[in-house]
Amino acid sequence: MSGVEFQHVSKAFGATLAVDGVSCSIAPGSFVALVGSSGSGKSTLLKTVNRLVVPDSGRVLLDGADVADAEPHALRRRIGYVFQNIGLFPHLTVAENVAIGLRLEHRPENGRVAELLALVGLPPECATRMPDQLSGGQQQRVGVARALALGPKLMLMDEPFGALDPVTRDALGRAYRGLHELLGLTTIMVTHDMAEALLLADRVLVMAAGRIVGDGTPADLLAGRAGPEAAALVDVPRTQAERLKELGA
Repeated sequence: MSGVEFQHVSKAFGATLAVDGVSCSIAPGSFVALVGSSGSGKSTLLKTVNRLVVPDSGRVLLDGADVADAEPHALRRRIGYVFQNIGLFPHLTVAENVAIGLRLEHRPENGRVAELLALVGLPPECATRMPDQLSGGQQQRVGVARALALGPKLMLMDEPFGALDPVTRDALGRAYRGLHELLGLTTIMVTHDMAEALLLADRVLVMAAGRIVGDGTPADLLAGRAGPEAAALVDVPRTQAERLKELGA
């Protein structure tokens, strides 16, 4: 398992301060959701972990070591990364997409692709298909399999299910939560969906204007113990549920 620590991390893009002095620790084995409105700094903070974004100040530690001291490509091969646009190579088969990290590391495949496809719930025949022959949900499962290929203990997920329909999104979220437990992962997930955060995560960090303004378990957030910004976000799915109940009355 891998632990992550942010120490006074800041990042600006021009005049916009995207991340403003964030400090917090994420324990190994935890599942943490980063939530907040658009532009709150969630994705920027997430990407400082694998150095897709380099902070202007502060440090990010992975298992106690500064990620700035690692060669970027070597660092990223230790960290799984799944994002909304999936990013599969359209000219490669599913098996070739899943095995790309193994090939770059000069590791033998030795049945690893078949193992990973089974792990994410895809049938063996998917291995020879091209990405455009798969549904959106299947493509995202391939993306998860590819991210797991090198056996990372830390997974970064940036709106991983955001482009999917609600039924597929819910099924994939629950399936990934099972993988998180099965493989003993540490997961940090950015999501705009507050219900998704509450149902999947052990801990929810709420961001606003580049800062963490709420921090608690799902139970803390539902009980209003994580601050006003968190309460406002929780009120959205709660109000929606009440309106749906009224429609069915």
